[in-house]
Amino acid sequence: MIVIGIGTRRGVGMQTIIDAIEMTLNLLQQPVTPDRIASAWFKHEERGLIEAAEHLRLPVCFVEATPLEAAAHRAPSHSARVTALVGVGSVAEAAALAEAGDNSRLLIARQTVGDVTCAIAEGPSK
Repeated sequence: MIVIGIGTRRGVGMQTIIDAIEMTLNLLQQPVTPDRIASAWFKHEERGLIEAAEHLRLPVCFVEATPLEAAAHRAPSHSARVTALVGVGSVAEAAALAEAGDNSRLLIARQTVGDVTCAIAEGPSK
């Protein structure tokens, strides 16, 4: 399973998120087909994120606080500002790892594209 983790500032538009996803996917050595997008539970009303998932025809999952925090220790990136705001150092990495499962790994660590962070994780098929 391939999961794209997304972190954004409030109010970021659909196209900005799509651009960040495409730029991050292009960093992979070989093409992959993502299975879903994941973000933190508190992003569940972000219209741009929901519209981007709909446009890409991918389900979007909003990871609750406990699994997000549990996966955060496996994330290599840590932002003090983000930790102070939301309790994890990288929303994109933690969300991707949490949704991809316990034995998942990052294919691409957090990439920042404007006001969007994007990470890609691979886990066992569900």
